[in-house]
Amino acid sequence: MNTPHWQGVFPAITTQLHKDGSLDLDATAAHADALIQSGVTGMVFLGSLGENQTLTPEEKRTVISEMVKVVFGRVPVLSGVAESSLAEAVRYVRDLERCGADGYMLMPPMIYKSPDPRESLHHFRSVARSCGLPAMIYNNPISYGHDITPELFAELASEKNFVALKESSGNPRRITDLHRVVGDRYALFTGVDDLALESAILGIDGWVAGTGIAFPRENQYFWELTRAGEWERARKIYRWFTPLLHLDVHPKFVQYIKLAVQETGLGKEWVRAPRLTLTGAERKSVLKIIHDGIATRPKLPKRK
Repeated sequence: MNTPHWQGVFPAITTQLHKDGSLDLDATAAHADALIQSGVTGMVFLGSLGENQTLTPEEKRTVISEMVKVVFGRVPVLSGVAESSLAEAVRYVRDLERCGADGYMLMPPMIYKSPDPRESLHHFRSVARSCGLPAMIYNNPISYGHDITPELFAELASEKNFVALKESSGNPRRITDLHRVVGDRYALFTGVDDLALESAILGIDGWVAGTGIAFPRENQYFWELTRAGEWERARKIYRWFTPLLHLDVHPKFVQYIKLAVQETGLGKEWVRAPRLTLTGAERKSVLKIIHDGIATRPKLPKRK
């Protein structure tokens, strides 16, 4: 394996659906193309935002096979891996390799909240050793009940297929602790939208963006300002963006972000049950945030 150096914005794209809940591969492809045109450097399909757990094994493989063709090597294609058992996770990553994916983002088993780090490490190591693809480890203890601390990331450092980590603990102190404990062993990504600026200041390589898939040009421009150290301009964009970025950290983030994608003309809001689309006062309040963001979008310079 040639070890990749992943960096930049790797958006977590939604899986677009028809109103009846069936896959809309054409709409997913069109959204992927719009994101690539904005300047992203990678793409994560079938993450939490991509409704991984509500798709059948056959649907997941169809999505990745088709998106590999659509992206056509323009950026790395990653899939979320959130299978409920180790055996299924191993089977899936081997199929990803056969499908032509460039890597995967590995989540812990979704239905098993382990208090024992030994079990988490066994799961991650076993999946990594099952195929040759590079992987990003996803740490989100708030949602998934497995906390991969900096010290545990140090234990996983011997697994060569682990090349990046997505830090979503919600604690920006972890960024500095990771630098202190594991140095530059992994490419370090943030996965919490409304901590993106704070994380960038502390030192990260990339961002698995959520709400930004509805505002790809603004998201990319903001990221590029952080790379250039243009902190005052970045703060100005961030203050406009923050109400929208808060949508990423709500339990209904899938519905919220899909609604934003719809309102910006990049897809539809349809979700797969047990999720349901928003109604009533909640829908109105989220729409107000989205429409206020659209109405006050910053004027961006033309891309070179």
